[in-house]
Amino acid sequence: MFEAVELGQSLDRDEYKQRIAALRTDLLHQQLKLRDEKVATVIIIAGVEGAGKGEVVDQLYNWLDARGLETHIFWDITDEEKQRPWLWRFWRRMPARGEIAIQFGGWYWDPIYQHAKDEIDDAALEDAGRRIRDLEFMLQQDGLQIIKLWFHLSKDKHKQRMKRRREVMSHVRDGVQLARPVKYKKFLCSAEQMLRYTDSSENPWILIEADDDHFRDASVAQAINNSFSRRLSEQRDHDRRSELHDQSIRIEDHAVTVLDAIDLDQSLSDKKYDEQLKRYQKRLHALAWQAYDARRSVVMVFEGWDAAGKGGAIRRLTSAMDARVYRVRSIAAPTEEEFSHHYLWRFWRHLPRDGYMTLYDRSWYGRVLVERVEGFADPHEWRRAYHEINDFEEALVNHGAIVLKFWLHIDQEIQLKRFKDRKRVAWKQYKITEEDWRNREKWDAYKKAVNTMVTHTSTHFAPWHVIAANDKQFARVEVIKTVCEQLEAALERK
Repeated sequence: MFEAVELGQSLDRDEYKQRIAALRTDLLHQQLKLRDEKVATVIIIAGVEGAGKGEVVDQLYNWLDARGLETHIFWDITDEEKQRPWLWRFWRRMPARGEIAIQFGGWYWDPIYQHAKDEIDDAALEDAGRRIRDLEFMLQQDGLQIIKLWFHLSKDKHKQRMKRRREVMSHVRDGVQLARPVKYKKFLCSAEQMLRYTDSSENPWILIEADDDHFRDASVAQAINNSFSRRLSEQRDHDRRSELHDQSIRIEDHAVTVLDAIDLDQSLSDKKYDEQLKRYQKRLHALAWQAYDARRSVVMVFEGWDAAGKGGAIRRLTSAMDARVYRVRSIAAPTEEEFSHHYLWRFWRHLPRDGYMTLYDRSWYGRVLVERVEGFADPHEWRRAYHEINDFEEALVNHGAIVLKFWLHIDQEIQLKRFKDRKRVAWKQYKITEEDWRNREKWDAYKKAVNTMVTHTSTHFAPWHVIAANDKQFARVEVIKTVCEQLEAALERK
């Protein structure tokens, strides 16, 4: 692979100036157009040590408007980052629409170096490549532009650069490469495997010959200019793309849904409710601290019909736990900042640290529920979201998190009764809005969306628990009982 860019190409100073003079105006003009079009861009700067990656980034700041341009380095992983899934550190630094993020190494840094240092095997490298390719495809489908530049040096040139660096910059730590040197051939072998796993028509790698500084910089300017130009000229056919790349399972709609199988007549007497609630709350208190001691984070998702009792169920859970180990997040319409990113961005950035819990009152499933039914997301967007959500939850579980998902189910009559109660009782009136009444008119559409959601996203690592909630007392006990059982089972497995 890398032999293709060991051609000995070079530019003299005059040729270089001539090329850059022609490119700089185009680069800046297209950057401003991308900003106007609200297109986010990630430029990944990766490659052989000593290839001049830092010098290239300095040039980019000369050529482009520095406003909306930000550089991120992922050499060292912080304790905060270690306590969350691997991709968390990258998600929280995703650029907003219209901005550009330059990443040194990006999500490629760790797996390539870990493989080159024999810290992970071929299977782990391939798995990392698969996850990266899925991530890039998902971001690209959402409109983010990814430009991946790999800087290559011939062996002799690499040797010369490293010798000169040690002589004149021995006091400067250029990344972690100097702290953990890797043999040239070993590094290239690992890099070639990763590049093969992650090179795609949507997000291709661009190889840059870096032996000559002038040729390197001119090649970078041309490559970025070409990428900007292609992105601006694209005419995205959403329907065609969703047909080609929809990775979710196709399931026909049926008259009978998963919700129809739920026995809504289940109930608890006051006496049994008090007894069981007290017992399970005591059990949950101990389990929450066991999860903390085991450094296992817990993510709970609560979805359900309006007035199904999500808030009441959450309160019975939190009242059993120490407030220092959990956080409740109520999800409303995205803010302007959140809307300028991929819909999962706001959830990635607020994931709990190892040992802590986050309870979501509504969640990322809004993409395939309210956004689908109300038309806030196009069909190709919510259809691909099933696969994206499954990948997201699998990443949490692979990190060690325990993911619990609840749908609280009631019938239309009970919902109407609770709506009227809320309207009548003064201290409950804040809970009922005109939007709730409008949503009620779309019951059948929401029921269809819920059935598809559960069918597509109830996985062995993060299954749905559909709770009969016509009787609030039964639902509350059933939720806390399920949480206790699932936590016990997960803590015993690991």
